[in-house]
Amino acid sequence: MAARTTEPEGTHDTPVPQRLLAVATRLFAERGYDRTSVQEIVEAAGVTKGALYHYFGSKDDLLHEVYARMLRLQQQRLDAVAESGAPVEERLRAAAADVVVTTIENLDDAAIFFRSMHQLSPEKFKQVRAERRRYHERFRALVEEGQRTGVFSTATPADLVVDYHFGSVHHLSTWYRGDGPLTPQQVADHLADLLMRALRP
Repeated sequence: MAARTTEPEGTHDTPVPQRLLAVATRLFAERGYDRTSVQEIVEAAGVTKGALYHYFGSKDDLLHEVYARMLRLQQQRLDAVAESGAPVEERLRAAAADVVVTTIENLDDAAIFFRSMHQLSPEKFKQVRAERRRYHERFRALVEEGQRTGVFSTATPADLVVDYHFGSVHHLSTWYRGDGPLTPQQVADHLADLLMRALRP
């Protein structure tokens, strides 16, 4: 790994990959992905370009990882909920609320990604679509389980149910504010309850 240059205050204990991601996330959120240079990222992180390229092959890799880390977290949490053995209505509601909370807790990541997703390389774009599809399919399987066992209404196809909920999730970055009247958990509870009411038989 290339040697570090100046050490940003308060970050000397932060591993270089996490530091680069934190800086890239902040700069992408403030300036936009296309208006942020690799040089600006490494200067703000206090490392050299060699250090960045040791961990990330390109700025494109940084953009991909900004979103991929959130999606990995959400996938792990969804898998745990889905396999918990609780009644399907409890598992779906928990999953529906969790994706809202984790999106709000990583709102910059989500906003950056949906604003800049089209700037990924075709290969990275394909990877992200596959990762998102895996998450959506696991979520949809909970809806289908409930419909198959008579717990949920079958009036709306499971695919549309999933699109309905995730459409709300994907718009959180356009309106949610941390200083607003609702906490992340309150927003999550409202949206999860809307979903469950829509599925009542």
